[in-house]
Amino acid sequence: MLKQEKSNTESCKKLKDEGKVTELLLPYDQIIGRYVAKDIINEDDGAIYVEAGDELTAEYDKEGVLIGGTLKDLADAGVDEIPVLDIDNVNVGAYIRNTMAQDKNLNRDTALLDIYRVMRPGEPPTVEAASALFDTLFFDSERYDLSAVGRVKMNMRLALDAEDTQRTLRSEDIVACIKALVELRDGQGEVDDIDHLGNRRVRSVGELMENQYRVGLLRMERAIRERMSSVEIDNVMPQDLINAKPAAAAVREFFGSSQLSQFMDQTNPLSEVTHKRRLSALGPGGLTRERAGFEVRDVHATHYGRMCPIETPEGPNIGLINSLATFARVNKYGFIETPYRIVKDGQVTDEVHYLSATEEMRHTVAQANAKLDQSGKFISDLVSTRQNGDYTLAPNESVDLIDVSPKQLVSVAASLIPFLENDDANRALMGSNMQRQAVPLLSAEAPLVGTGMEGVVARDSGAAIMAKRAGIVDQVDAQRIVIRATDDLELGDAGVDIYRLRKFQRSNQNTCINQRPLVKVGQSVGKGEVIADGPSTDLGELALGKNVVVAFMPWNGYNYEDSILISERVARDDVFTSVHIEEFEVAARDTKLGPEEITRDIPNVGEEALRNLDEAGIVYIGADVEPGDILVGKITPKGESPMTPEEKLLRAIFGEKASDVRDTSLRVKPGDYGTVVEVRVFNRHGVEKDERALQIEREEVERLARDRDDELAILDRNIYARLKNTLVGKKVVKGPKGVKPNAKIDDEMLTALTKGQWWQLALSEEKDAQIVEALNDQYDAQKRALDARFDDKVEKVRRGDDLPPGVMKMVKVFIAVKRKLQPGDKMAGRHGNKGVISKVVPMEDMPFLEDGTPVDFCLNPLGVPSRMNVGQILETHMGWAARG
Repeated sequence: MLKQEKSNTESCKKLKDEGKVTELLLPYDQIIGRYVAKDIINEDDGAIYVEAGDELTAEYDKEGVLIGGTLKDLADAGVDEIPVLDIDNVNVGAYIRNTMAQDKNLNRDTALLDIYRVMRPGEPPTVEAASALFDTLFFDSERYDLSAVGRVKMNMRLALDAEDTQRTLRSEDIVACIKALVELRDGQGEVDDIDHLGNRRVRSVGELMENQYRVGLLRMERAIRERMSSVEIDNVMPQDLINAKPAAAAVREFFGSSQLSQFMDQTNPLSEVTHKRRLSALGPGGLTRERAGFEVRDVHATHYGRMCPIETPEGPNIGLINSLATFARVNKYGFIETPYRIVKDGQVTDEVHYLSATEEMRHTVAQANAKLDQSGKFISDLVSTRQNGDYTLAPNESVDLIDVSPKQLVSVAASLIPFLENDDANRALMGSNMQRQAVPLLSAEAPLVGTGMEGVVARDSGAAIMAKRAGIVDQVDAQRIVIRATDDLELGDAGVDIYRLRKFQRSNQNTCINQRPLVKVGQSVGKGEVIADGPSTDLGELALGKNVVVAFMPWNGYNYEDSILISERVARDDVFTSVHIEEFEVAARDTKLGPEEITRDIPNVGEEALRNLDEAGIVYIGADVEPGDILVGKITPKGESPMTPEEKLLRAIFGEKASDVRDTSLRVKPGDYGTVVEVRVFNRHGVEKDERALQIEREEVERLARDRDDELAILDRNIYARLKNTLVGKKVVKGPKGVKPNAKIDDEMLTALTKGQWWQLALSEEKDAQIVEALNDQYDAQKRALDARFDDKVEKVRRGDDLPPGVMKMVKVFIAVKRKLQPGDKMAGRHGNKGVISKVVPMEDMPFLEDGTPVDFCLNPLGVPSRMNVGQILETHMGWAARG
């Protein structure tokens, strides 16, 4: 026991921990303002002197004698021990005590009724209703869901150990929350950083779709409940109760009108890949660009290897729309992870682990370009590292992770920029954004200076076609590639892979998608090998532009303010010429005055205007069209009054054309011109097809038959080769006419027989006979499967199309137009160096190199120093060296 004049809580705790003291003797003035820890009761008569939580008070007279207050009452009662709460209002605040002092509710029921009155004002409260309401707020799994990630984050932040499956709140959770808040108020711990990627998660398409579908299901449930309450439940069928429309409408609404359901950017393969890897902070449940401040948009230390610090839009969405970094992936909880190689005792291993931002905080991470010796150990004693978001030099033995690649910091688009490290970030941002706007050219050319990512983008975007399995090329033409597989053959597999090439198809942005084969007949291809180039790819590498000779020099003021001067050769030789495809659509509807008709018979139109149309009134493929030319002839009935049923009947019987019709043909819009490359005709079920539709159908069926015949030929070849291997050298017991019993089968005997007769050779060995029988069964089964698949596809082609209500027939015409480079077009490099073409200059007037080669472009030299994108200068040097 210790007597002490002055004391504070910290000193008391210290003495107690050291075991020097168990009780403390203090003067009255030292405990004034403290709070009693439990009720102090007169044990004789049960009278309560002070209640738990009451404040100890004292009144003194002028001489300093205690004359009143709770301390006087306790002293008079002979109480010499007072348990007090550990609250000193310096390190520990009285928040919980003050809250409980304010709370008038003395038991759970009254507290529940209080909550009910606030939540349901005006309704008479009962304990049962109040308890049910409170339970559904936080403790009912149907109404409240923390989600798996919510539970994980709560466990992590509050140091709890609840199971992942515990999705509702528990009493312990609420206590832990209040404790954490009180500790924060007392200055212990830190407030969470809202922009840390450990506190921001990705909601992927599936999750958004699931939430939307759940809304649809709840609407459906409500409708079912209402119907069940209003019908006789004994004689009702499930289909009378269930209406799936609300669920279908929710899905349609999500894909049709959600801010996050976007029309894919298909300008070139890179724009497609980037759009699929986009991360948005906008949309339902997210931010709005007006309310988003600077902090949300800023680059955070945890973005390293997870979100690209460079690629983001320049406008009002800057920082709100980002791109996933090259090696990043999203884990099951929605947190972005990035890979690191494990370092053990200063030795870098090839073991790779993916870590989220929260897990990474516990590690010391070295950079990918840290110098290593041949055995994988760090050369220098001090290594540049990241620890908890700070950059420090750490001794090499303390490093436990290392980046997998310097590319992991940036996105796919930024990783395609050579010498990125020599460019200012603002210009690198423009460079990565403008690569997505590059139009596929007539002839692609891979860059002389690349970063090694070009092949990866071309393959992963799906622009270039890759072999699904190893094999030998059997047939090649512009439309398709047939490969006879040699690997991954399964029982019942024909061993044929047919790859259809997309020819002059329109992308979402009206650019041209055209694939070209890269393989020859007889060539062996491996699994994953590129067999066909797509738009903006050259030999399986992304090729967004061209390699041209540039001069950084002024030319009579024509490259003022970033203007670009180009040589006549560039425009003349179609170096930067691109193909664009426009889509035109026309529909024939059933109107009140009678059906519209697609026909060549158009009133008041001369034969010259109809020169490009066939008998059905649809333009030929290959026709060159100009503004005002008719693409599809269509007439619409016009009349003062609708037809009576009698008139309709007579017209149906005699096939008389409507007397007064007007010309509503589809014409080429002003400013559009080009060549018709494709025509598609869609007919409603049951509507008679015209000659053009039948011709398109015949072509499609022929194409399917050709595919089927090729597969059958390769199947025959494979099966008969295997049959021959089985038969040669074996003894025959019985066979077709001319085969002697017990003769040995050789090539000569098989050549003399037809292939169909090979199956009739009965072998002496039971095991061999079983193999032949199994082969025969397999051959028959595969032939049947091929025929069935062919019939199914043909039936789909011949079946009518699902058209919108009222539309009887629809025709789509695709026109391709070649666009040459001309003044006013925008051009750009990969370093944010953009400009507009000001003039096309004859070759002889362009500046030239030492050997007399005229340059292709003149760029303004003043575009480099202020923009600080020196990468473009380094690229020109490297390109010059590469070209030789």
